[in-house]
Amino acid sequence: MAVLKPFKGLRPPADLAHLVASRPYDVLNSDEAREEAKGNEYSLLHIIKPEIDLDPATDIHDTKVYEKARENFGAFQKKGWLIEDKQECLYIYGQTMWGKTQFGIVGCASVDDYLNNVIRKHELTRPDKEEDRMKHVRINNANLEPVFFSYPANTDIDEIVKRFILNNIPEYDFVADDGIGHHFWVISDNGIIDSIIELFAEIPCTYVADGHHRTAAAALVGKEKRDKNPKHTGNEEYNFFLAVHFPDDQLTIIDYNRVVKDLNGLNTKELISKLKETFEVKEMGKDICKPDRLHNFSMYLESEWYSLNAKKGTYDDNDPIGVLDVTILSKHVLDNILGIKDLRTSQRIDFVGGIRGLDELKKRVDSGEMKIAFALFPVSMKQLIDIADSGNIMPPKTTWFEPKLRSGLVVHKLD
Repeated sequence: MAVLKPFKGLRPPADLAHLVASRPYDVLNSDEAREEAKGNEYSLLHIIKPEIDLDPATDIHDTKVYEKARENFGAFQKKGWLIEDKQECLYIYGQTMWGKTQFGIVGCASVDDYLNNVIRKHELTRPDKEEDRMKHVRINNANLEPVFFSYPANTDIDEIVKRFILNNIPEYDFVADDGIGHHFWVISDNGIIDSIIELFAEIPCTYVADGHHRTAAAALVGKEKRDKNPKHTGNEEYNFFLAVHFPDDQLTIIDYNRVVKDLNGLNTKELISKLKETFEVKEMGKDICKPDRLHNFSMYLESEWYSLNAKKGTYDDNDPIGVLDVTILSKHVLDNILGIKDLRTSQRIDFVGGIRGLDELKKRVDSGEMKIAFALFPVSMKQLIDIADSGNIMPPKTTWFEPKLRSGLVVHKLD
């Protein structure tokens, strides 16, 4: 059963929260982070992307970068930009996008739950990216950024959260530059905390929605620390890590699309002829065409949009991986026709989050940077859960969750 633990959060004062809060480290490159933090000394990017305070030529994995993170983290605490709560709390984090608000419970997840597969995953992680985040956790002795978890919706938990937010003013309440609203409540009442924890203990498992590398890094550092502690009891703070848990029926997964640099030596007529072997192909004209159901794809090529419907027999509805549209596209188009064998390593393909819209696909093809684009229907939470429960792994770049969590609203220290 899932563990949820309160903790003494390290948080910014209310008047600084909107300045400290930043986008996650992995959605910005160094130049973008440098620009975003420009003129804002409070931004958590100074800790989670500390290379922005060093020479731009500095390798992001240089020891100096991690040392700078520790220096900046210490400075934030010394200056009172991050202050520790006096008692262990749980927190509620609400996010508003497109007129809809989702509410997550912020608390610590268990390292043991990760190691024992109570926390279930749907993506592979890369050792180099794990190690980067592990170094960051080690040197700061803290989880600076939360991971994004989901759990099977529970009406009793929903009711507690609903009642609390109706009866209490949020500690933080602001709209970020991207138009996303962020609302944050502190739960310090031990009775409410105990009720949530007891209900959470009945949940059989949770799911990593976003942040697989941060999750792995947090859990592995916790395991390292316990292995080095001869007096380990299991109650130490390093046995837990920072997570925001959202009920699965509140989350939105949006499309994650593909653009390809060439047609693998084919001309347009030859490509479409090959596509017709596995898809019903329909010309849609100049107007943007969006997939409207599972197994329906949009393709943009030479200023024209096409609708592609996968023919029966090209997918397996009883296979949690085979039924995915990313699997259908990867197998029948990217691999068989365009010759892209490994999505993780190929330099001929790129991935575009649906938050950018299909205009972005058109723009990248019209510019000549890319030759062809494919838009996919979004994966559902049920598909994600089915795959995680079956022990399978989704193909690369399958899910894109929005809104992203802001980092810096609360930090978890490991001692």
